[in-house]
Amino acid sequence: MFQPLKGVRVVDLSQVLAGPYATYQLALMGAEVIKIEKPGEGDWTRTGGPLPDLSERRMGLGYLTQNAAKKSVTINLKTPEGLELARKLVATADVFVENFKPGVAARLGLGFEAVRGIRKDIVYCSISAYGQNGPLSRRPAYDHVIQGMCGIMLTTGKPGDGPTKVGAPYVDFATGMNAAMAVMAGLMEARRTGAAVELDVAMLDTALMLMASMMTQHKTAHWMPVQNGNEAWSTSPSSGAFETADGMLMLAANNEPQFRKLCTAIGREDILADARWRSPEARRTHGPELREALNATFLARTAADWETILETADVPAARVRGLDEALAEPQIAARQLLSEIRVEGHDGAIHVPSLSFMADGLAVAPQSSAPRLGEDTDSVMRELGIDAEQLDRLRASNVI
Repeated sequence: MFQPLKGVRVVDLSQVLAGPYATYQLALMGAEVIKIEKPGEGDWTRTGGPLPDLSERRMGLGYLTQNAAKKSVTINLKTPEGLELARKLVATADVFVENFKPGVAARLGLGFEAVRGIRKDIVYCSISAYGQNGPLSRRPAYDHVIQGMCGIMLTTGKPGDGPTKVGAPYVDFATGMNAAMAVMAGLMEARRTGAAVELDVAMLDTALMLMASMMTQHKTAHWMPVQNGNEAWSTSPSSGAFETADGMLMLAANNEPQFRKLCTAIGREDILADARWRSPEARRTHGPELREALNATFLARTAADWETILETADVPAARVRGLDEALAEPQIAARQLLSEIRVEGHDGAIHVPSLSFMADGLAVAPQSSAPRLGEDTDSVMRELGIDAEQLDRLRASNVI
């Protein structure tokens, strides 16, 4: 199995999406991830999702999505004994991940300097909305707030529609991927130098990096993106969205070979002979007329028909699908994008993400389900030298 992080222990104080998705990826790659949660409550996503029977048992789908293959330990970090237990656990760790607002971890006694004092070569990853420094650093935020901050909403949707949010919490999950990459790089650096590494991953930074080409063009050429609807950013008139007999087709015929293949495949060789469209420059000048000619042709058949025709002609195209249709595609099964886990007491499988890439030709799936709240508290505490009598006392005191 692909287990590059086998032997790496991660102490995970993160909650909700970005942090847990980061540590989920580390767990899939073999790391032992110990998730510290508040006794009696845990990660608040445990009660989220559309299946009430799971939410009632604090195993909601919002939690299960990114917490399989981890261990759950309950510790009340606001008690002196709880903090001491967390420090003992940190002493055994290679990686520490937190997503409190900047300054909170330090006030708890688990900031970078304190943790480095316990483990000199720790990889310490902080995930926050705006980063650990700067005038906005202390502000809280969630995915949709960052979408409003980063500028993406004024580029999404049709002109005149008003600002439009991207439909999925893409900033959260992209931040998780960014943090996982940062931790892996941090592990390499810590092993190279023997010193601790402090990583600062911000949701706003990640959101802007997902708009890298826009940032470069704006800062260099003072270009401002505008709402472009469903049209291609290439601005090629033979790319973008086209209506068909029964739905929308997304098409990308940006270069000369693709344009020629497109016209031949749809039976419009006459377009190639028309002086208005003989070169890319001419096509841009007479773009509206070209789109009108292409639209008239595409309306004659279904989106599925055109997708097949254009695939055969090696022209990039896809009919617009709903999520149900997309996940039903054989391609998704071939890539093993989703894995199945089981939850005790729930009938049927839970489908959760596999690792976001394949390794050695195989998908990387979680080898265990997501833990119940505090499921691993006793075993981890015994490893730290806490005996049964102490466990009972700590539990009675609401420390664990």
